[in-house]
Amino acid sequence: MDPAIGCLILLGVMALLFITELIPLAVTAMGGAIICGFLNFIPDNVVFSGLSHPTVTLFAGMFVVGAAMFHTGLAHSIGVFIVKRAGKSQKNLMLCIMIVAAVLSMCLSNTGTAACLLPVVMGICAAAKMAPSRQLLPLAYAVCSGGMISLVGTPPNIIVSGALSNFGYRPFGFFEFAWVGVPLTVLTILYMYLAGRRLLPEGGEVPEKFLAELDPMQHNVPKQVIAGCILLGCIIVMCLDLQKITIEMAAVIGALVCVLTGCLTEKQAYHSIEWSTIFLFAGMMPVSHALYNTGAAELLARWILEALGTPSPLVITSLLFAVTALLTQFMSNSASAALIAPIGIVIAQKLGISPYPLLMVIAVASSCAYATPIGTPPCTLMVGPGNYRFVDYIKAGLPLILLCFAATVIIVPLVWPF
Repeated sequence: MDPAIGCLILLGVMALLFITELIPLAVTAMGGAIICGFLNFIPDNVVFSGLSHPTVTLFAGMFVVGAAMFHTGLAHSIGVFIVKRAGKSQKNLMLCIMIVAAVLSMCLSNTGTAACLLPVVMGICAAAKMAPSRQLLPLAYAVCSGGMISLVGTPPNIIVSGALSNFGYRPFGFFEFAWVGVPLTVLTILYMYLAGRRLLPEGGEVPEKFLAELDPMQHNVPKQVIAGCILLGCIIVMCLDLQKITIEMAAVIGALVCVLTGCLTEKQAYHSIEWSTIFLFAGMMPVSHALYNTGAAELLARWILEALGTPSPLVITSLLFAVTALLTQFMSNSASAALIAPIGIVIAQKLGISPYPLLMVIAVASSCAYATPIGTPPCTLMVGPGNYRFVDYIKAGLPLILLCFAATVIIVPLVWPF
């Protein structure tokens, strides 16, 4: 069998497993990498090369730094301080919740941010005798959009940047995503504040037991200050783009200081790393290499271009957004980014255009998992507490996806010309 066809068959099987999640996502990714080695799609020394990728180190370090914000109670305190000052107005409360969530998720785990703010919001809804369904979905959407702003805010950003590096291109900078992430975050907040809130279900009142969550957790304030300074220091170093200190080194140094200062224990640091994301990324890097090495990505790109004739870059950009956004509603946003990114790069090469706008569109579309509770953990977390139905996500999320699509295809080519 032609190696390119064999690789595409393997990719199809992996896509099916990603969608159905019959086995864990990380197992699918690492298993795919191993099979690529067995079938000689890639050299043996490449099978586990993803584990030594600098991005893995960056991600692990920032997981620990972000966890220090949660373990010291700083993220919780910030949420309570700001949200409690919104009063009992649903609109004002929603606005404050979304702003806090977007800012925190910019450099912290979006899943961790959602999990941290969930009990805060539930408690305030209980005090205000307000349906949590009016606030929790906006919280999830703000967390997802805020994660688009930085390299470590959401896994798809890391994955597309790693794919560029894997194909020999310069990876995206730490805050390069902000060019599109900030406008989309503002758009998301405005949409929910002005129109999206009308599409949310009324739901019921939150149980009185959540009233206890209104009082901030008793934590060591000096440790909260230290954790905040560590995160701020990491961000400053990453923004300065110093030659002697890479962003990976900054993340690891920050993680070490978190442990040394007692912001969290060594065991807590290990537990804070989302290993499923690490292994998903590490497994898909060799698979991406196999797609390129066997010519599978080129073959798939050729089929797409033959079907479209001679498409304009705008048509290709729109198609990649539509395909990726559709996939991410039914599979992990990390998996959808990992599957589409190498195809986007090869399409760019075949058309003789820059891969950066295509990869940025793929990253954004992967994070637009708004129309189902499946594609991203923050949306999944809200199902039970908000008493949401599947259709509630479609009603509120589909218009938001369309707005993000329109904004993305306008903004991206202006920042990253074809």
